[in-house]
Amino acid sequence: MKVKAIYVNLPVKDLAKTRDFWSKLGFSFNEQYSDEKAICLVLNEGLIYSMLITHEFFSTFTNRPISDGTTTQVLNAIEVDSREQVDVIVEKAFENGATRYKEGADHGWMYYDCFADLDGHQWEIFYSDPTQIPK
Repeated sequence: MKVKAIYVNLPVKDLAKTRDFWSKLGFSFNEQYSDEKAICLVLNEGLIYSMLITHEFFSTFTNRPISDGTTTQVLNAIEVDSREQVDVIVEKAFENGATRYKEGADHGWMYYDCFADLDGHQWEIFYSDPTQIPK
């Protein structure tokens, strides 16, 4: 089986602040799938997106309560092209209101750092070089 694309749906409290946050990190949005109830964050054009949806609208898709930010159901990991890019994105995230939920790590072949966005969703930004995995 091969999927066409992946859309990760996440509830957010304030669409305007969320758009501003991700824009400052250098990301863009698919406006065709964005409106006053949701915005479509482009993670990899044509393949991976995150639908950032107001709590009110998100609740129409599930019969379970929306997390209040004190529990974790998913960790979102984004692979980038370099260690430097990891540092730039995470630094921009902290400058724009993100918080640290755990320290990053350098395993030699994999380097990552972490932040929680404005709604408490946890993100790991990482770089890996599989040729450097110890044998």
